[in-house]
Amino acid sequence: MRPAGVNGFVVGNTLFDKLWQAHEVTTLSERQSLLYVDRIFLHERTGSVALNGLLEKQRSVRRREHAFCTMDHIVDTLPGRGDDTLMPSGRDFIVATRHAAHETGIQLFDIVDADQGIVHVISPELGIALPGLSLICPDSHTCTLGGLGALAWGVGSTEAEHALATSTLRVTRPQTMRVSFAGLLGAGVSAKDLILFTIRELSASGGAGYAIEFAGPAIDALPVEARLTLCNMTTELSAFTGLIAPDQKVLDYCVGRRYAPQGQLWDQAAQHWQSLRSDEGAAFHQEHCFDIGSLKPQLSWGTSPQHCVDWDDAIPHVRDAPDASASAAWQRAQDYMGVTPGSQLSDYALDAAFIGSCTNSRLSDLQLAAAYLVRTGHKVAKGVKALCVPGSGQVKRAAEAEGLDDIFRSAGFEWREPGCSMCFFAGGESFGKGVRVASTTNRNFEGRQGLGVRTHIASPLTVVASACAGHLVADTTA
Repeated sequence: MRPAGVNGFVVGNTLFDKLWQAHEVTTLSERQSLLYVDRIFLHERTGSVALNGLLEKQRSVRRREHAFCTMDHIVDTLPGRGDDTLMPSGRDFIVATRHAAHETGIQLFDIVDADQGIVHVISPELGIALPGLSLICPDSHTCTLGGLGALAWGVGSTEAEHALATSTLRVTRPQTMRVSFAGLLGAGVSAKDLILFTIRELSASGGAGYAIEFAGPAIDALPVEARLTLCNMTTELSAFTGLIAPDQKVLDYCVGRRYAPQGQLWDQAAQHWQSLRSDEGAAFHQEHCFDIGSLKPQLSWGTSPQHCVDWDDAIPHVRDAPDASASAAWQRAQDYMGVTPGSQLSDYALDAAFIGSCTNSRLSDLQLAAAYLVRTGHKVAKGVKALCVPGSGQVKRAAEAEGLDDIFRSAGFEWREPGCSMCFFAGGESFGKGVRVASTTNRNFEGRQGLGVRTHIASPLTVVASACAGHLVADTTA
């Protein structure tokens, strides 16, 4: 239920309230409702499970035109790729998903499709995700799409199967939180730094049980793709989803997309989308406000996104942890990462660099990194393996049209095909045990990029600067 105002009267609606109410089919209990699901997106890692569940039960997809699937998690990103993968049994996932998608009649963006790519990248760029829509995917980073003002959250394969058959899901309603930022981001500081700082301040569990709306001048100033980056990592706060109210930037971004409404329908949709914002005086269950005018680039030092510091700060001492549990976690993380309390991250030589993932593989991310290479004339340091993996076929073509691929290659980066690539390790390609990597991915858990790999998550600008320096560093010349 919505929070009550003075004398028990219900106050104005939050953005989340409006989206929830618009999709509520019926109330099942005080905390649970049956919600209508507008769009369902699958990928080959989990999609075949949901689709084959329907086929085995001889059920059909209720709205096939609203269900989509892509190949992204398991496909190789090496040039000339096919169904065979470096991941053991990877081919089985791909073939099974392709067969199930064809059998159920849903739209599949296959390996050879021009619009194939990472699910959370192609969903907005094709206009499948739009402001005000509800969208699910069996993937925890589905909250990315809240950057458009969509109600988007990750589900399990069984829930995806149910939604495919019924267009509905039973959902427990989260509470609401607003995180506001005072001030504007400085030069060289990005949305990735902003969300890493937020996770560091609130902790990796600080958003558990909440839908988080981001607000303030810094959010208003963010381009749309940066908003997607910010909301992408809301799941690293353990939140149900993240949201940003759509504005004219979002409308300009969405217009003309393949699956976006056209003509009079566009006019009607745009008018509705402009009402999707929290009312003046709307009450949230929890609020936080951070002054980010002097925020510096962020770098992770441990094995959780909350293990983060300003790039030039020292790695913390275990004795400074807030409690015994955190102390044990910090010690394990420092042992795994091979870092020493009190040392600077810039003290550590780099073995590899990765630009990609659903967090930072969009055209603007690649443009930012390429601009650094052009501006500085730097090249990847000797002994550093550097990869750049576009998030989609559209991103790759646009980048190549601008000559970004040549810039990356000339600097010493590998230029890959679209996919999740080194963000997600399932027994396929890996950097190698003990390798230290600067990465634009969203997770730095033990083994996330391969067994024993030591991952430092950061923005594209910090990653490219580190790759060229040969050690962890931020770009201080931006």
